[in-house]
Amino acid sequence: MNSDDLKRECAKEALKYIKNNSIIGLGGGSTISYLIDYIRENRNLNVKVVTPSFKTKMLCIDKGLEVLHTCVVDEVSIAFDGCDEVDEELNALKSGGGIHTKEKLIASMAEDYVLLVDKAKFSKTLTFKHPVVLEVLPDALKYVEKKLKKIGGVPILRTSAAKDGGTITENGNLLIDTDFNNVTNIQELENNLKNISGVIDTSLFTKVVTKVLITDEEGTKVISKN
Repeated sequence: MNSDDLKRECAKEALKYIKNNSIIGLGGGSTISYLIDYIRENRNLNVKVVTPSFKTKMLCIDKGLEVLHTCVVDEVSIAFDGCDEVDEELNALKSGGGIHTKEKLIASMAEDYVLLVDKAKFSKTLTFKHPVVLEVLPDALKYVEKKLKKIGGVPILRTSAAKDGGTITENGNLLIDTDFNNVTNIQELENNLKNISGVIDTSLFTKVVTKVLITDEEGTKVISKN
């Protein structure tokens, strides 16, 4: 199977977890786009969607799925998302797209928060080969950078060739990509980052993932939170 075939298989497996007449969360990425297609094809499945992703929102609308404003929803039956890396303890690093604050909000709303990945993204424990992304109040930029360096981080303000200055989130904040080496306590790191004044949220997820669907040539394996 090629990469697209694996993503389709993972999306088909994810479809089995969706309850009829429910509100679901959908993140970003191509596996989610295949899941949207399968939901649309299943005429007996009636769902409404909340999403942190502009691309997913537009795709859902294009496919005829009803998208709700997240601000009017307080609970989601199940939410699906991708990630950069996830480990055996269901700690995950997410969101090169910089939308992790809304992703984590929807994850917290969900009775079940499920990551859809291929085998290459699954590790025994997080390697932190991807940076931790922080959404930060603009006024707190230098203060947060100083605090990150004190706890061993290497912070880089995210910029784009498409505009002058820092990349601005939909919430009007900045993004700091921070590399960490030799992390021994992942939950403690997330807590330390969240406790820095000016940090809105981080792309390190340690408490909200309930399942991971891992697909390879042999099929899809499910890892659930104990």
